[in-house]
Amino acid sequence: MRDEVWPRELADELNRRLPSGRVITDPGVARSYAHDEAEWAPCGLPAVVVRPRTAEEVQQVVQVCLRYGVPLIPRGAGTGLSGGANAVDGCVVLSTEAMTAITEINALERLAVVEPGVVNEDLRTACAEHGLWYPPDPASARWSTIGGNVATNAGGLCCVKYGVTRDYVLGLQFVTGTGELVRVGRRTAKGVAGYDLTSLLVGSEGTLGVITEVTVRLRPRRAPDHTVAGHFASVVDAGRAVAAVAGAGVTPSALELIDRHCLAAVDRWKHMGLSTEAEVVLLGRSDAPGPAGDLEADTMLACFEEAGATYAVRSTDQHEAEALFEARRLAYPALERLGPVLTEDICVPKGAVPEMLGRIDAIAARHDTLIANIAHAGDGNLHPLLITPPGDDAARDRAQAAFTDIIAEALALGGTVTGEHGVGLLKRDGLRDELGPAVLALNRAVKDALDPRHILNPGKVVSYTREDS
Repeated sequence: MRDEVWPRELADELNRRLPSGRVITDPGVARSYAHDEAEWAPCGLPAVVVRPRTAEEVQQVVQVCLRYGVPLIPRGAGTGLSGGANAVDGCVVLSTEAMTAITEINALERLAVVEPGVVNEDLRTACAEHGLWYPPDPASARWSTIGGNVATNAGGLCCVKYGVTRDYVLGLQFVTGTGELVRVGRRTAKGVAGYDLTSLLVGSEGTLGVITEVTVRLRPRRAPDHTVAGHFASVVDAGRAVAAVAGAGVTPSALELIDRHCLAAVDRWKHMGLSTEAEVVLLGRSDAPGPAGDLEADTMLACFEEAGATYAVRSTDQHEAEALFEARRLAYPALERLGPVLTEDICVPKGAVPEMLGRIDAIAARHDTLIANIAHAGDGNLHPLLITPPGDDAARDRAQAAFTDIIAEALALGGTVTGEHGVGLLKRDGLRDELGPAVLALNRAVKDALDPRHILNPGKVVSYTREDS
């Protein structure tokens, strides 16, 4: 059994193995590492926070946690929205914030090698200097890190055409739950040697290993975008436009939805002069070069109009177009200023987008809950944002009931509980409903193989609770 001496012994062991300054035991500082940005996801207080700088130091931390049987919670920038980085009482939080090196950008092979603490936008900026582009672009790109993006298989605005993080991870270095430092994946254009352990780690939310290095695929820099904007009287009408674009055979480089609640919140915060006359704004982009880009933009415009847009136009003002997409990125932090925000990230088939948006409206009315909507609408990844007044417990209960209903409706339409934020703590019940007992057992077998002591991010994703046994 542990006693009050145990945390001190743990910290002493870590300090012996690691260089000075890596280990933090101050409770006030530790508390700031206790949770991510997920509203209402439970968290505990870490006994120790460690900020290693090398893969070998990470390995030492895992080995110490194994020796003491202590839970280890990997953490990136803490921008997650599912509770995936939340601490449990007495754990060690391992923050990768100091592992920020971009060790290689290879223009010939079109790849980059980075440490997990590299901020997404910093990698994109560095690649641009070589005429290259790293596509995954979550709305948190200015703050979130590559390690966290890999852990949750993050998406973003351009994923409708270019895919998610998993599509760009060629290889990984990580420390297993048994304390081994290993490499998986490749640097070559092709390779099928062994099981695809790289893809297995992507999206595993720190439950299978602690990532210490990532090799990512790069693309050539894109052509300039053509932007189309449409105003709609309802989210259902906007959803019909999304389905129409897909039906027309167009694959836009972005197709984003943002409703007036989000636009108003952003404008109150940033004073950008945004119009809130429309209930919903749909933003489409094509980056196809030459005449093909014009054709795709014109096709999207026609789809918007045929779906009932009250106003639709191809933008000729690049500054105005960028302002609208900036508003889309700022929507979540702007709404947070109004009160606690519970964020969904369900994904449904593209053809089901209109129906799902209509069901979200009905759920909002049924539970008397304000639900704002932003969405990567082009790939069916919807982000209903449930907003409650601060301190209103009844509103919180209603919002949580609405949250559960949204997940159930997404599954009923053939969708999934999470498109890019991860399961974490908030989506575990939904995961059980989506996967079923047999597939959950397969997931647990993988967890048992890579983390047999269950020290890595326990309780997240594939949990081992009494009702699951």
